[in-house]
This record gives sequence, structure tokens and C-alpha cells, in this order.
Amino acid sequence: MAASKCTRLTGELSRRFLASVDTVLFDCDGVLWRGDEPVPGAPELVTGLRKSGKRVFYLTNNSTKTRAMYADKLGRLGFGAEPGEVFGTAYCTATYLRDVAKLRGKVYLIGGTALCQELEAAGIPHVGSGPEPVTGGMKEWAALEKEPEVRAVVVGFDEHFSYMKLNRALQYLQDPDCLFIATNTDTRLPLEGGRAIPGTGCLVRAVETAAHRKAQVIGKPNSLLYDSVVNECGLDPARTVMVGDRLDTDIQMGSTCGIRTLLTLTGFSSLEDAKTNQESGALSMVPDFYVDSVADLLPALSTADQ
Repeated sequence: MAASKCTRLTGELSRRFLASVDTVLFDCDGVLWRGDEPVPGAPELVTGLRKSGKRVFYLTNNSTKTRAMYADKLGRLGFGAEPGEVFGTAYCTATYLRDVAKLRGKVYLIGGTALCQELEAAGIPHVGSGPEPVTGGMKEWAALEKEPEVRAVVVGFDEHFSYMKLNRALQYLQDPDCLFIATNTDTRLPLEGGRAIPGTGCLVRAVETAAHRKAQVIGKPNSLLYDSVVNECGLDPARTVMVGDRLDTDIQMGSTCGIRTLLTLTGFSSLEDAKTNQESGALSMVPDFYVDSVADLLPALSTADQ
């Protein structure tokens, strides 16, 4: 179905749109929930999409949960999901290192429990998780003993991030053959009530600044999460839509991958942001469609396939 960019989905257009879609790729935070509260009507929408024969997958930049953890949260909030339907950056970072980079060696990890578990499940040894206390002084920090088998530095969300970890990452990354991987570059994590906390992107920027290197980013807007869905589950791009709340990650990834995009206004980006991008010619960050909330699609579900 043809439409101009940034079109509000409502009424008959919503029904025709849903009829043209077989696969829905959802971002999670800011789209389906905020913090630990589901967006009103979102669980009912996902349930209805499944009942109407649509396939649903969850693509998230959040690296703090494994696939199984996300499936558990989706279940608790009323969505329901199998781990194999979840494509998060913890899982996709591990599979990228194993299957694409074909890493032979260890990872120095700035990251939490989920990244540890996904790396272990992929058979990738790692060091560095947990707090690192301050010892010695500047001379010792510059000459610290490195693990000789480390071949990659991975940066994800880490509540124990510190100067010592930043320094250790720098020491490894001075070797140009050491891979530098970031799960994502989101600068804030949205919570319920309009609150937010610093995101992984803040940590990535610190390491990039110290190392004078740019990380290979796994998460959106790069295509690696989408590629993982294609490789593991298959889909028809012409009948797939990416639903997200961020123009610079969800919408840009969908545009880059050649699928339709739908912005929901329950999270990070605003309609004004999208219109500003449209006026400036940044069309990869302009959605094909938008809704105030994904729940706005509920009335269209019953007649979408007629």
C-alpha cells in the first residue's frame, strides 16, 4: 500500500495496513511498556495480532536481559513470547562474535549478567564482569597486566562501570587487532512516569573517547538485529513492519533494511521530531506511519483480513 511519509494510521487506512502485514517487529521499552508497566492496550494488540495470524518478534537494544529473561517479562506483562522470538543485543552480540567475527579468544566485558550468560551460552569465554576496585596509581594503571587471550572488548550496560574498567578497556584496545563491540548506543533508558536513567551509549562514548576508536555497534539502527531475524526465522520484507518509539534507532533501522516503519508516540521521539527530520531531508529517520499508541490499532484488527 502506497502512502506519503509520516501518515497517521486510523480507520480504514489502519485496516488496509494490517491486512498488508504478515510480520510485526516490535521494539519494547517505550512501545509495549515503560519500566515495568505495559502501555495500556498493548498486550491486547499483540494477542490480537497473533490470533489474526501475524508473526510477532521483539527487537530490543537493551542488553540487560537474556532472551529467556525477556520472554519471562513479556509473559508477566501479558504479551507472551518464546525466547526464540526475542532478538536483544545481549544475544545478538554473542552470536555475532561466534558466527560473524568467529572470535578465537576471550572477551573483556563491560556488561552485566545477561551479557555474561549469552556469551557463555555461545561458548565465548570472558573476563571483567562485576566491580573492579581501585588499586595502585597512574603508573600502575598504564602498565596493568592484561589477560593475553583477550581478543575483543564488548561494552554493554554495566552498573559497575568505573574509571578502572575504562582504563582496562583502553589498554586492550590499543592493540588494533582487538575487536571493539558495543551492544547499542542508546543514551537513555525510559522508565514509567516519564523518568529516565543513563543508557549504554554513555559508556560506549567514554570508551570510544579514551581508545580513539569507534565501536562496531550491534543494536539498532544497524541491521544486525533484523539480519538475525531473517537468518533464524525468515520473513518477507514487503509484508513486514518495524514498530518503534525512536527515530534514530527503530525507524532508521527499518528504513535502512527496506521495510515499512511505524512510530508510536508513547516513548522517546515526538511527531515534531519526525516532521523536523522530514523538513531537513533526513528521510531515513521519518516513519512511514505513526500512531499515538500501538493500542490505536486495536479497532482495525477485527476487519484487517477482510
